[in-house]
Amino acid sequence: MPKDISLPIAAPNAEFESGEPQRLAAIDLGSNSFHLLVANYQNERLQVVARLGEKVQLAAGLDENGYLSEAAMQRALDCLGRFAPFLTDIEGPNLRVVGTNALRDAYNSQTFIERAEAQLGHAIEIIAGREEARLIYLGAAHALAESGRRLIVDIGGGSTEFIIGEAFEPKALESLRMGCVTFTGRFFADGELTEKRMRRAELAALSELANIQRPYQRLGWDDPVGSSGTIKAAASVLHAYGDTPQEGVITRSGLKKLRERLLKCKHLEKVELDGLKPDRARVFPAGIAILSAIFEAFDLHQMRFADGALREGVLYDMAGRNSAEDTRSKTLDMLKRVYDVDTRQAENVAETAKHLFAVAKQPWGLTAEQGHYLSWASHVHEIGLAISHSQFHRHGAYLLEHSDLAGFSRPEQRLLAFLVRAHRRKFPLKEWQALPASQQPSAAKLARLLRLAVLINHSRPEGAPIPPQIAADSNGDALTITLPPSDEPTLLSTDLEQEQTFMANAGFSFNLHTPS
Repeated sequence: MPKDISLPIAAPNAEFESGEPQRLAAIDLGSNSFHLLVANYQNERLQVVARLGEKVQLAAGLDENGYLSEAAMQRALDCLGRFAPFLTDIEGPNLRVVGTNALRDAYNSQTFIERAEAQLGHAIEIIAGREEARLIYLGAAHALAESGRRLIVDIGGGSTEFIIGEAFEPKALESLRMGCVTFTGRFFADGELTEKRMRRAELAALSELANIQRPYQRLGWDDPVGSSGTIKAAASVLHAYGDTPQEGVITRSGLKKLRERLLKCKHLEKVELDGLKPDRARVFPAGIAILSAIFEAFDLHQMRFADGALREGVLYDMAGRNSAEDTRSKTLDMLKRVYDVDTRQAENVAETAKHLFAVAKQPWGLTAEQGHYLSWASHVHEIGLAISHSQFHRHGAYLLEHSDLAGFSRPEQRLLAFLVRAHRRKFPLKEWQALPASQQPSAAKLARLLRLAVLINHSRPEGAPIPPQIAADSNGDALTITLPPSDEPTLLSTDLEQEQTFMANAGFSFNLHTPS
């Protein structure tokens, strides 16, 4: 049986509440660079302990069919091997490893993920573009002291994120498929650097921006801010040449001069500018093409660079998990409102599931973190009813897997979707086997508990549910359910007898006992 690698959900920690520092770590598996950030979190602030970054250029390792090359995967694994010594004193729930555009796009990303998880001994989460944007905003917002409405731009290796927000609350989130690594391969593959190629790259970026240009301008902002490598490098070069009114500020006129300097280099291998690190030189012109298009599309006159991006956002988000500020709980509450979920029934199922989980947790080797998924699935298992009563478990699973759910990574959404898909009728073996092997054992156990919780509340009681006496077999895989004595079959006993058949067909079992 493969090792069960749990998704990293930080459990409530007394150290956060007592004011004692808590050691947190984040690894950002970007399309251009991998970054490690280790910090102590205390009094709602991060104190950096270690910060590392390497140019892995994962996106450059994607072939024409969308597969990561072995060389690219090995570069990535070698980098993670160098990160590993900094993680030895980090507790599992206090580390998150997130992958972005290159791993979203690669057809064989799961192959790399399994190898990387085996090396790190920790789950890797692929996050959707808008979730990446939300985390970037969270990291950048904590680095900015000023108030007001901001436009945050982050040019990555494979995608560029755009966020408008106030304080720590994003108002608009978008991730566009353009980045300095992918645009380098698309427009400067042979290294030639010309005006014609630069303009083609800018026009391609403008085409991507067309869909968000007007709605973003209508929403408006007071302060354009850039984060991460390309924008940091542009600000550094402008400062080195004296083409900016102050350090960290990019002006439209300064950007035009920078563009001219790049074109004079004529070839990517000859890009060498003051203030520019050599390991960024090859992808820098493509990044500047994207930045120039952003200035043009949004009619910007200047932009300032701010520290704080995805990895910082991951740490702040981790610190807020399983608290009143947990974005995931807020997201599911919103879903329940949007799809008009029967709140009383959801609460009853969740309460029964909680009781079942407490019984099964120790003998089944479940963790408190996995219990969160059971609770969440209980609360949203009926959202598919908003589409149709027929096959509503399938509709609900589709909504959960393919919606942009703030706070959730793709593996988290996939697991939640599976639980909702599996909560009734035949056990979906095909969907279960499609989950990563490391998640299958616990996913099956959680699904079985949810199914029972739903059946116990099939009559949709008006008050709080009273679960029948339930006992777990600590020496095996089966639960034993003992029903109250009855001379006649009941709805519950009939449902549970049918469930025994469903479970037997899937290779699982539970014992049903009715005292005479």
